Amino acid sequence: MIPESFIQELINRVDIVDVIDKSVPLKKAGANYSACCPFHNEKSPSFTVSPTKQFYHCFGCGAHGTAIGFLMEYQGLSFVEAVHELAKMVGMIVPQETRENAKSEAKLIPGLQEALQQASDYYRAELKKSPRAIEYLKGRGLSGQIAARFQMGYAPAGWQNLQTVFGDYQHDVLKTAGLVIENEQGRRYDRFRDRIMFPIHDQKGQVIGFGGRVIESEDDGPKYLNSPETPLFQKGHELYGLFLARRAMRDAGRALVVEGYMDVVALAQYGIEYAVAALGTATTPYHITKLMRQTDEIVFCFDGDAAGLKAAWRAAMNALPALTDGLRLNFLFLPKEHDPDSYVRAFGKEAFEAEMQNAMPLSQYIVQTLSADNPLQSQEDKVRFLNEAEPILKQILAPRLALLLRKRIAELAGVSMDEMRSMIALPDTERRPQKSQPRQQRSTVSLQRQFAIMLLMQPGLALAEDLEWVTGNTDEDNFVRMTLQVALANPRSNPAALLQELQSRVDERLLREIQRELHLFDEKLDVALAFEGSRKQLKDLMSKRRHALLLERIKEKSLSELTDEEKALLKSGRGNQA
Repeated sequence: MIPESFIQELINRVDIVDVIDKSVPLKKAGANYSACCPFHNEKSPSFTVSPTKQFYHCFGCGAHGTAIGFLMEYQGLSFVEAVHELAKMVGMIVPQETRENAKSEAKLIPGLQEALQQASDYYRAELKKSPRAIEYLKGRGLSGQIAARFQMGYAPAGWQNLQTVFGDYQHDVLKTAGLVIENEQGRRYDRFRDRIMFPIHDQKGQVIGFGGRVIESEDDGPKYLNSPETPLFQKGHELYGLFLARRAMRDAGRALVVEGYMDVVALAQYGIEYAVAALGTATTPYHITKLMRQTDEIVFCFDGDAAGLKAAWRAAMNALPALTDGLRLNFLFLPKEHDPDSYVRAFGKEAFEAEMQNAMPLSQYIVQTLSADNPLQSQEDKVRFLNEAEPILKQILAPRLALLLRKRIAELAGVSMDEMRSMIALPDTERRPQKSQPRQQRSTVSLQRQFAIMLLMQPGLALAEDLEWVTGNTDEDNFVRMTLQVALANPRSNPAALLQELQSRVDERLLREIQRELHLFDEKLDVALAFEGSRKQLKDLMSKRRHALLLERIKEKSLSELTDEEKALLKSGRGNQA
């Protein structure tokens, strides 16, 4: 583990403008620097870099981060690799933790991520020892280099092999991480046994879970077995292979979504390195949003059998809420006898990519599927068609796509747009605010956010006593408390260093919104003066909130139970209401 204090010092010392300018030429634009975003295709610059705040933000795709985040996103480095690369740039040496005793270290499991990494290292070592597992991978056309790139491993047969890795096999963290299972009698055994192991990485390149594939088809267990949901791993949020595929996606201008781990690895073996797979679940809006940060075109590839058709429809329906007018979603169906793995091995990269060129656009796929078993001849046929189209149309909020699809649906149903609107209550996408509005238009910001944002700009303004009056349990109340704690601990840090420390504690959506507000923050403002006003307003708000809560509690008591102080407070409260 790299000490947090070192990461703070590193981000405070490095200049993000120099880091990014080496890869993406920047132009001065007022107080900031700008360029066309390297993470999505655009014609006019929406990517800005702030030398004062030391982070980047794209107003087009929402990409944001520190110098560490940029190296991870752009160069595909892991968190540790990015830290080492930055340290080299500024002449710093990354401190190494001393290891007193290997045996005592095995007994100490600091946390979930560390436990998963230890398991991953073990599985990789076991793969090298298993001729049977190696022969299986060779039989699937995989080289040692591609297996090493994806950090593939092997979980040997046996019930408690991980006991040799972790001295305390009964430690709670092993169960929480999903590495072991506990039966009704309380006996533990390894979750993954006699399986090829595919580690799943987060955006920092850290192992957060596993997928395991059986070697023998006659095995009684499921073909694929995934880690369960854990504090680190939510299946609906993660995509297998995304960490390694990001650079290739930007270079190719597309992302390919397939169904299995082996499909991803096999495609990479043949030079198609921009493929990812959902983790035993249908594609979700979270997946679409993550991929949109890398590219504007997503191709879903499914087997042509009944299961593949069903999976494709689920993916299309789940993607609807995340659609934008700039996103192209296409669907590729392979012949029934093939999956991506077998197809690319049989016909090669060029043939596979040629198939992708013929993939079906989302709107065409929706219309074709809805009308596949409907002749649209009788009035009843058309009513059924509109009934099935209605929930789909209601979920599409991308203005242009929604309009054109509605027109096509109305045309097939033999009604006008006005007639269809009278029959179906559709969201008014035409009046939705567009991204083309002025980028610097600032939205209304809560008192909590104003206070926290100014703290991030000047952490030295924080006082220990502030923690005493900040109460409440909303996300923004909690964010204020965490920002205060980080600011008090790092009074001389820049905004990027503070955000880096907050990253693991704050919801990604909230952090993205805060970073956008920071980008819009007026650097000419007298922060110290404005902060005092914000502190007073927020303190008053917190006081009134506590007063109202206390009054509610007092009202639940009988008059005889009240103290003199509570009676006075109740009286003053009623007087204020009058």
